[in-house]
Amino acid sequence: MKTLHSLVFSLPILLASCTASPSSTAPPAAATGEPATAAAAPDSVTGTITYRNRMALPPTAVVRVVLQDVSLQDVAATVLDSVTIRPNGRQVPFAFALRYDPALIKMSNTYTVQARITDGGRLLYLNDEAYPVITGNHPKQVELVLRPVQ
Repeated sequence: MKTLHSLVFSLPILLASCTASPSSTAPPAAATGEPATAAAAPDSVTGTITYRNRMALPPTAVVRVVLQDVSLQDVAATVLDSVTIRPNGRQVPFAFALRYDPALIKMSNTYTVQARITDGGRLLYLNDEAYPVITGNHPKQVELVLRPVQ
């Protein structure tokens, strides 16, 4: 009787621990440039892009943000996702969200976010420091501060 009593009280706990939340099968985010939301998926990197000088962007400027695997030296980085933002006269900060497939993430690899702002093919701003994300106790949310190209 004592065993049956223990089993009756333990069963709901055991069943609750066996349930798993469904994994996302959604494809990577489209390059819409829509602002990131506070309720971002756990398999995404979010953040903002800004720069410190007080220069307005031309209305035709384009912002490109890339999530990439930079683990291998002397090899081009592998792009996991990218987004293109067309500000159309809006100014910084710009929010972004980059999706990735958690099954493709290797904990021993290094992942970074890179951003650049161009206008008519001319580079205006870029990040001049690495922004590591996801692995190695790095965050999934970053604030990229871009520098003007001289």
